[in-house]
Amino acid sequence: MNKRPSALTIRKARTSDIDALIAIEDQVFPTDRISRRSLKRLISRKTASFLVAEDQGERLGYALVLYRTGTALARLYSIAVADHGQGKGIGHRLLEAAEAYAFDHGCIFLRLEVRADNAPAVALYQHGGYRQFGIYADYYADHASALRFEKRLAGTTPPRGKQPPYYRQSTDFTCGPACMIMAMRWFKKRPPQGSKYDRRFELKLWREATTIFMTSGVGGCEPFGMSVALLKYGVQADIWSSRKGLFFLEGLRNKERRDVMNVVQEDFRAQAMDGGIPLHPKGLDRKTLHLLLEQGGLAIVLINGYEMFRDDEPHWVLVHASDDHHVYIHDPWVEDEDLETADAASGLPIPWAAFQRMIRVGRDRRMAAIALKGGNSR
Repeated sequence: MNKRPSALTIRKARTSDIDALIAIEDQVFPTDRISRRSLKRLISRKTASFLVAEDQGERLGYALVLYRTGTALARLYSIAVADHGQGKGIGHRLLEAAEAYAFDHGCIFLRLEVRADNAPAVALYQHGGYRQFGIYADYYADHASALRFEKRLAGTTPPRGKQPPYYRQSTDFTCGPACMIMAMRWFKKRPPQGSKYDRRFELKLWREATTIFMTSGVGGCEPFGMSVALLKYGVQADIWSSRKGLFFLEGLRNKERRDVMNVVQEDFRAQAMDGGIPLHPKGLDRKTLHLLLEQGGLAIVLINGYEMFRDDEPHWVLVHASDDHHVYIHDPWVEDEDLETADAASGLPIPWAAFQRMIRVGRDRRMAAIALKGGNSR
């Protein structure tokens, strides 16, 4: 076995490392390199740990860990060792350091993607206790596939069984329809004949469930409209709402818009009543949610986006599992500017305490959710 460099240290990256990091990127990766601008931004980001392996002033490699604020998931975005650092155990040391930083950040899982044809890297992760849980075809710029790996760093055993197929929202305003598509696929409901689970159907659902206007943006979906649309496609829903008033009217001063939203939402409520959709005048509590999920159900839950994105806007996510310490969600939003992929937004573990903060939305701290039942099992 090769000996590790005697003076090797793993430390946080500094802006003075950028030239050396660029050189490592150019040497190790033929495509999909991190740009100088992104490197500079990531070094100072609070939601990233940029680690450098250094021996007597020489930079030999790096590891980049990204975090989702408010969640217990970390993602190893990249790890690289310079040619002159190969065979010295540096990759293993960087991986250990990445795991330690992720754990200290409160994360229980570390995920990553690796080229399927990168045998040494795959062996490194397998030896380190990572399990493969998926594959992305045509993932890299040269069309190579990526294997998806995950390791539980600490905490409770994650829920076993299948997860709903993930669907990424294609617009800023279709988080609700994206969650609806994931739920329909989980319950094996087919879109109308001639349709597919694609952007066209996503926007069709939005048109069927939208309140037309929100305080900003194009338009948003509230639980009554979503539940009525889901019922149309054969998915049974219960509505849970801790407030009786209409949705998304806070701060909306335009009288015409308020009047339109009133008419649309009152119509959705009438349709929900006619369709026999149950309404529970309270928030979906932890015990009820846990039981729903244990029975193979799902919940589309309204959260305040500030906890994860620092964006104080209502946002729908799909809750599909829970344990004693976490809920697990598919978030249809993928933050491209933060180098995220669907892997970073699916199966997100969120501590219960953080989740309880997220689900209180707006000045009135409203809680709203759609409980979905039937059709599938774990």
